[in-house]
Amino acid sequence: MLYFYAIGSVVLVSLVSLIGLFTISFSVEKLKNILFILVAFAAGSLIGDVFFHLLPEYIEMGEFTVISSSLIIVGIVTMLFIEKFIHWHHCHHVSSLEHAHPFAIMNLIGDAFHNFLDGLIVGASYLVSIPVGIATTIAVVLHEIPQEISDFGVLLQGGFKKTKALMFNFLSALTAVLGVVLALILNELMGGMDKILIPFTIGAFIYIAGTDLIPEIHKELKVHRSLAQLLAFVLGILIMLGLVLLE
Repeated sequence: MLYFYAIGSVVLVSLVSLIGLFTISFSVEKLKNILFILVAFAAGSLIGDVFFHLLPEYIEMGEFTVISSSLIIVGIVTMLFIEKFIHWHHCHHVSSLEHAHPFAIMNLIGDAFHNFLDGLIVGASYLVSIPVGIATTIAVVLHEIPQEISDFGVLLQGGFKKTKALMFNFLSALTAVLGVVLALILNELMGGMDKILIPFTIGAFIYIAGTDLIPEIHKELKVHRSLAQLLAFVLGILIMLGLVLLE
C-alpha cells in the first residue's frame, strides 16, 4: 500500500509537467495573471507543510539534534547549488540565439535533478505516514505547476518545438519516480531514511518558499493584486492546517 501511494503520487507530480499543453494558447499577460496567484498559493502550501506536517512529525520522532539541523542546512545548500548551476549557465549562454538551445538543455538537466529530489522528498514523507505523504505531495504539485509552466517557456525559447518541449519536460519530470523508488529501497535496505530525508526536505522547502516564491510575491506592487497574493498565501497555509485536522 505504501509503494502504491508513493509511486502514484510521483506519477501525479510528473504529469504536472504536461501543463504546458494547456498554456500554449495563453498570451503572456494571461499567464502572468494566473502565475501571480499560483506562486503565492504554492509558497503558503510549502510553508504550511513544513510547520504543520514535516517538522512536528520529526520532533515527535525525538531525533531533532545538531545533526538534524545540519541536514536542514544541507537541504538549503543543495537547492542553492542546483539553482546557482542553472543560473550560471543562463548568464553565460542565453545572451545570443545560438547559445539559447544549450541553455535549454542545461535547464532540462537541472530540472531532472530537481524532480529526482522531489521524488526522494515524497518517498521520505510517506515513510513517516500516509497523511504526511499526501500533504507533501499536494505541496509539491502546487509548487510544480508554476515551475513547469516556466520550464516549458524556457524550452520554447531555447528552440524546441512545442511537442518536443512537452515530451522532454515530461521525461525530465519522470526522474521523480526514480527518486521515490530509491528512497523506499534504501529504507528497506538500511532503515531510518526518513530521519535523513525529512530534515533535508524541510530545508529544501524553506529554501524554495523563501528564495524562489516569496521574492516573486514582492514584485507585485498593485494593492489589489498584492492582497490577492496574500490571501492565496494564507489559503495555502490553511489547506495544510486543514489536512492536519482531518487526520
